[in-house]
Amino acid sequence: MAIVCDLGNQQCKPCEGGVPPLAPHEINELLTQLPGWQQEGACISKTYPFKNYYQTIAFVNAVAWMTHREDHHPDLAVSYNSCRVAYSTHAIGGLSENDFICAAKVDALFKP
Repeated sequence: MAIVCDLGNQQCKPCEGGVPPLAPHEINELLTQLPGWQQEGACISKTYPFKNYYQTIAFVNAVAWMTHREDHHPDLAVSYNSCRVAYSTHAIGGLSENDFICAAKVDALFKP
């Protein structure tokens, strides 16, 4: 049974631990809804390209605003013309649905 949902319209749920991370088949099904995102161990990530530093930082600020509202924060690697966004739910030592919800919201912020 496939997990199909509109991830970008969902809200993150508080996660303090005590629940298991998503199973590999759940991760794979959710990744099919997020083009360009890939699993790297216990996280998912994607790198976004930009024309210049100003556009990169504008994107970083938009991501910071959105993730503050969701209370689920990624690791960011920022360079002159790109930003790598990586999500993992540290409280459970793996991936939760929150990671995929926020990944979809980050994609919605990116306008090439």
